[in-house]
Amino acid sequence: MAVRHPVPGPLLSRRGLALMLSLALLSAQALAFDPESDDPINVAADSARLDERAGQATYRGNVVVTQGETRLEADTLILTRSDGVLSRMEALGEPARYHQPPRAGEPAMDAEAQQILYIRTDNRISFRRQAQIRQDGDSFRGNVIDYDISDQVVTASGGDEDSPGRVEMTIQPRREGTRE
Repeated sequence: MAVRHPVPGPLLSRRGLALMLSLALLSAQALAFDPESDDPINVAADSARLDERAGQATYRGNVVVTQGETRLEADTLILTRSDGVLSRMEALGEPARYHQPPRAGEPAMDAEAQQILYIRTDNRISFRRQAQIRQDGDSFRGNVIDYDISDQVVTASGGDEDSPGRVEMTIQPRREGTRE
C-alpha cells in the first residue's frame, strides 16, 4: 500500500516536512551535484565504458563521485546524456550511498538504497529496494521512496505483492530553540 503525502501537507509536522523537503535538494543535476559550482565533479571507479553513440557512460567497481563534500558511492553508475544534458542517472549498490553536507541552514543528509534513479524528463528521483533517508536524527524508510520534484510530492511504499512491508518514519523530538 502506497502512502502519498503532498508537500507541504496538514498531516506533516514541521520536522517531518523538513525531512521530506531535503529530498528536493537531491533533484538538480545528478542529485545535488552542482554544474554551476567552482568545485569539479570527480568520478573514480575500477573501470569505465564510454559509449558516445548512445550518450552513455558506465562506471563499475567501487564507484565514488564527489564534488566538494557531496559524495555518492555505488557498485555501478550509469550516466546518460541527451542533447549534451544529463538525462538519466542510475546508481546501483549493496547499497548505493549518497551524502550531502549541510546547506542553506539545513543539516547534512544521508540516503541509501540498492538503486538510486534520477530521470530528468520525469523530474523524479527514486530510491528503490531498502531505501532510507536520514537527516538530523530523523529517518524515512521504505522499499520505494519516489520524489516528484515538480509537484513536490513524496510517494513511498513498504513493499510489493511478493514481499509486503511498511513505510517507517522516525522524527526526533526537538527542544525549543532548536531547528524544526
